[in-house]
Amino acid sequence: MTQNSLRETVRVDLGDRSYDIVIGPGLIAEAGAQIAAREPGIRCAVVTDRNVAAAHLDALLGSLAASGIEAAPLVLEPGEKTKRFDELVHVCDHVLGARLERGDAVLALGGGVIGDLSGFAAGIVRRGMGFIQVPTSLLAQVDSSVGGKTGINSSHGKNLIGVFHQPDLVLADTDVLDTLPIREFRAGYAEVAKYGLIDRPEFFAWLEKNWRDVFSGGEARIRAIATGCQAKADAVAADEREHGSRALLNLGHTFGHALEAATDYDGRRLVHGEGVAIGMVLAHEFSARMNLASPDDARRVGHHLREVGLPTVMSDIEGELPPTDILMKHIAQDKKVRRGALTFVLTRGIGQSFVADDVPADEVFRFLEEKRAS
Repeated sequence: MTQNSLRETVRVDLGDRSYDIVIGPGLIAEAGAQIAAREPGIRCAVVTDRNVAAAHLDALLGSLAASGIEAAPLVLEPGEKTKRFDELVHVCDHVLGARLERGDAVLALGGGVIGDLSGFAAGIVRRGMGFIQVPTSLLAQVDSSVGGKTGINSSHGKNLIGVFHQPDLVLADTDVLDTLPIREFRAGYAEVAKYGLIDRPEFFAWLEKNWRDVFSGGEARIRAIATGCQAKADAVAADEREHGSRALLNLGHTFGHALEAATDYDGRRLVHGEGVAIGMVLAHEFSARMNLASPDDARRVGHHLREVGLPTVMSDIEGELPPTDILMKHIAQDKKVRRGALTFVLTRGIGQSFVADDVPADEVFRFLEEKRAS
């Protein structure tokens, strides 16, 4: 990780597919220069959503044009329901219609939905094109823009259809986070806290003391994002395709994804980071139930996430959830399931997460039944 004033650069080390994550203010205005310096002569299909386009598309297109980069913009509807097959076809047709070649790139300007969808298209059009991420949400900057996971949702579950396709560059402009609705910023913060809970207990302790400064912006925000990106870069470099240790990045996600599916991906009820927040509390509570960790750790996690304004229990979700057996069906479709055995990321304490194979389904069922009633 290198630092230059209020800029930090994290290198994702993947041999000849290594790339930089550049973090700091003003990067959308510099996007053209950053890209042209690395990929002279490149052209881009710029994929974004209606909300992000209103705030940032003109600035990005102006930056690209100033560096001589031809761009073909495509504006989609915002929201998780955009991650579906017909929109994937729409993006692919747009890229091909713009006559972009294999050496050109799909540029994702937006949050995790746009990044996942655009990256999937980049991975399959012409059997693999360049891919650039310009994430505009905190969640995307610290998590989904890094590591090469792309995909769309299915009626069977979240992110079940996709490919691994690493970006060539990630530009995380911290200024754009000032325009995020507070709910979206909090949702992204859940993924920041996750890195401390996985294996960086000192980072979680730092967040407990400094989270207000992270929310306010400036150096604390850049430090938090860079620390999260470094944690993910280390995990990706060690286990790119999630055959082992990278699965730890899914702390809270097995429960969280099931809750998202149970709400039909309705962002009015639950957004991804909120599901992760509830899921991380549930993972710590379930670990305590299995005598793996102290209940005090679960209470500490719940207290911090509540303090920043995140939901931490299932009853915080607006509306009625489906029966527990439906939640269990969603859990059984999770990507970490191996030959039908339930696999969870559990913990032995703050910063001591591990992958638990063959978790008893009946224990999970009883645990969820109790938590629904609490």
